Amino acid sequence: QVHLVESGGGLVQAGDSLRLSCAASGPTFSIYAMVWFRQAPGKEREFVGGIRWSVGITYYADSVTGRFTISRDIAENTVYLEMDSLEPEDTAVYYCSVESVGGHYDYWGQGIQVTVSS
Repeated sequence: QVHLVESGGGLVQAGDSLRLSCAASGPTFSIYAMVWFRQAPGKEREFVGGIRWSVGITYYADSVTGRFTISRDIAENTVYLEMDSLEPEDTAVYYCSVESVGGHYDYWGQGIQVTVSS
């Protein structure tokens, strides 16, 4: 079982940047992609973006394209979410997850709060 731990969240002002990390442990050889989701209060969980683990191809939701960047460090089994030009609408609990080849999200981190003040 892959274990995921997010870090790097906090309170920032609009326009600021923040970088989240998600460290994976366990059978990481089975990872097809690492993805980020977020859930704002009163809203459903929303896909943010992901990265294909072996080849590094990234993909993003329209709402964050151009502002957020996902990268990974294979040696450290860590995926990063660099968030620039943050907006109050980005306030949410951010989760990382492992995506399987079949498109299932098998493992989740505990989530980390990001709050953007106006």
